[in-house]
Amino acid sequence: MTLLVAGDIGGTKTILQLVDAKGEESKTSVKLRNLYENSYSSHDFPDLVPIVEKFLEEASEKLEEKQKPEKACFAIAGPVVNNTVKLTNLPWMIDAKLMENKLGISQISLINDFEAVGYGVFGLNANDLQTLQPGEPKSDAPIAVIGAGTGLGQCFLIQTTGGIKVYPTEGGHTDFAPRSELEFDLLKYLKTLHNISRVSVERVVSGMGIVAIYQFLRDRQYATESPEIRDVVIQWEKEVGAKKITVDPGAVIGKAALEKSDPLCEETLKMFVEAYGVEAGNLALKFLPYGGLYIAGGIAAKIISLMKSGSFMEAFKNKGRMKPLLEKVPVHIILNPQVGLIGAAIRASNL
Repeated sequence: MTLLVAGDIGGTKTILQLVDAKGEESKTSVKLRNLYENSYSSHDFPDLVPIVEKFLEEASEKLEEKQKPEKACFAIAGPVVNNTVKLTNLPWMIDAKLMENKLGISQISLINDFEAVGYGVFGLNANDLQTLQPGEPKSDAPIAVIGAGTGLGQCFLIQTTGGIKVYPTEGGHTDFAPRSELEFDLLKYLKTLHNISRVSVERVVSGMGIVAIYQFLRDRQYATESPEIRDVVIQWEKEVGAKKITVDPGAVIGKAALEKSDPLCEETLKMFVEAYGVEAGNLALKFLPYGGLYIAGGIAAKIISLMKSGSFMEAFKNKGRMKPLLEKVPVHIILNPQVGLIGAAIRASNL
């Protein structure tokens, strides 16, 4: 038994878990038991150390025994360099070595939040997944993960005798490649709108991408804009660049598309889902992940009916003579919102 702390650290909320980890036959197979969990408002603390201290005090009181974790891993939305990270949305500078000394934890690892999702794949069960294509899985093949949310994360991972190894990438910043006249017009629209010379795929396949597609179709007068959606989008356009955004137009557009109550929103999500499928297929071509391609992020699970409708997988496999290869790739949507926290625990157990 190894006592671990796993954390998902965000600009708004910090979620911590105290976990009992028991290694099984290999380092890629770990049994996790959640002993205690709590969440905290990140803005209420000067840095991460006092949050962990408070958490361990609460856990000790709850479990009626002083808790002394041996290892910890914290998944953080930001670039991690030499086990340190400066958070984008908080005035925190986190240094793992300093935390080890202050908390008395022998090993602490800081990892990017999407890297944590990669590790978390190994902690999921069948109920945590929606399979879009069973494929022909191979246990010794690479695994790929793609996830549209605030941005577009991509990573790949392999299993070795020494444990799981996750390789983060910047694949979301590759070029958006239009396939139709409509998508070429979208590309030109985004270049003009943002006064840029190139458009990354993240500008289309992400939460902001949903809004960008909607703006494009609206300005192209694809369909009449409903007053309710219009007001939300206009409010968001006014707040872009401000410290606080009070509305989420992507969520509103997605909800209307799911309800089939707004033609403009329906076409927006149709274009989004197809572009998502295309990019997932591009990732699959690069790594041939017969261990599985997993779709993470906050969007896919919320629009599950649209992801299952067929256009995603059609776009995924539409790669000419490479289609037979992609038909063998298992494709799953991750439904468990705590996959990153699970991944942090798995990473901690492998330290």
